[in-house]
Amino acid sequence: MTGREFRDIIVGVIDSGIWLESESFNDEGFGPIPAKWKGVCDGGEGFVCNRKIIGARTFSLQGYNKFSARDTSGHGTHVASIISGRDVIDASYYGIAKGIARGGVPSTRITAYKVCYHINCLDIDVLSAFDHAIADGVDIISVSIARPRLVELTFDPIAIGAFHAMEKGILTVNAAGNDGPLLSSIKNYAPWTLTVAASDTDRRIVDKLVLGNYEEHVGNAINPFFSSVKTVPLVYGKELPSSCSEIEKR
Repeated sequence: MTGREFRDIIVGVIDSGIWLESESFNDEGFGPIPAKWKGVCDGGEGFVCNRKIIGARTFSLQGYNKFSARDTSGHGTHVASIISGRDVIDASYYGIAKGIARGGVPSTRITAYKVCYHINCLDIDVLSAFDHAIADGVDIISVSIARPRLVELTFDPIAIGAFHAMEKGILTVNAAGNDGPLLSSIKNYAPWTLTVAASDTDRRIVDKLVLGNYEEHVGNAINPFFSSVKTVPLVYGKELPSSCSEIEKR
């Protein structure tokens, strides 16, 4: 498969918005927006959609920045790039783990429905986003939102919204949550959705600690900074002062 067969697939991402300028959403080489699309690009001032991010809407009764679909937490952008992000060469975290960042199906289109602000996602906003996504003509809906505890399906906005989507032939893919692997730790369990659990990887990012006696310790750590050329004391984290200025006084 070359990916061209997916170029007219529209994915509705219900989350915390999206960051337009990310290279993952470059629209170079994309053709016209599919004629089946009935949505809008209503992401607020300065939010200009392209042929990759073809639509945006915001929903909020919480008084937050409801006039912008821009992602201020990074979660919605992260989720959208996992689903549909284009190849980004030499992606890394300050030089660590450099490689090609790529989503599952880079040729698909995205429309963002912003319902989460910080960690707050109101049920009424989630349901409204589902209704708009269905009417807008998306082919699949992604929801990486999980409630802190299980609720009956008849009270779960994701399960209810996904049921309406299913009736229109639209599959909802949602997250199992961040807990587990204990029993009953899955947060989204409606039988008419595709629930995806977190995966594991054998990649390790390690760093080396050299003590004053030149004894070396290697362990899992992410350190994007250059090593200090001078020796520093080894301390217990909970005993550290609250500010750097206090450290300098010692």
